[in-house]
Amino acid sequence: MKSSLKRIFCDYVAPMLRRPKGLQVAALCTRGVGDEKRVLLITSRGTGRWILPKGWPIRGLACSQAALQEAWEEAGVKDATAKDDPIGSYAYDKTMGSGLPVPVEALVYSVSVEGLEVVFPEAGQRELRWVTLTEAANLVDEPELKSILNVMAPNGTS
Repeated sequence: MKSSLKRIFCDYVAPMLRRPKGLQVAALCTRGVGDEKRVLLITSRGTGRWILPKGWPIRGLACSQAALQEAWEEAGVKDATAKDDPIGSYAYDKTMGSGLPVPVEALVYSVSVEGLEVVFPEAGQRELRWVTLTEAANLVDEPELKSILNVMAPNGTS
């Protein structure tokens, strides 16, 4: 009897209780070419981890444009162009205000940056750093994001 109840719970009830992953958009901001190519990393406000600018999709904007908006708000990215299609994605757990982690899938959009503004909505709340793709891969925590960065590196370490 116990095994039947356990099977029903595991096969039918538990899947209905799982929430789908949340979707975010991330901006992989770059400047330069070849060995001079650099990627912009920022720190998260909560943990201080190195991350890409990212956020929730914005109603009325294409996902690539929402990623560009997040790059502006979080890092002051201006004079930039985002590719329409994502170059990859990565999963991570976002800790919400309640303290509970929520699984999130972040679509990564390539953004070519011409300039940064000094004054922007989250100025002073985050640290910004331009680093090589290999350095970026070593600084971020998410394995799938590390892979994206390594594949983009001039010597492609993957």
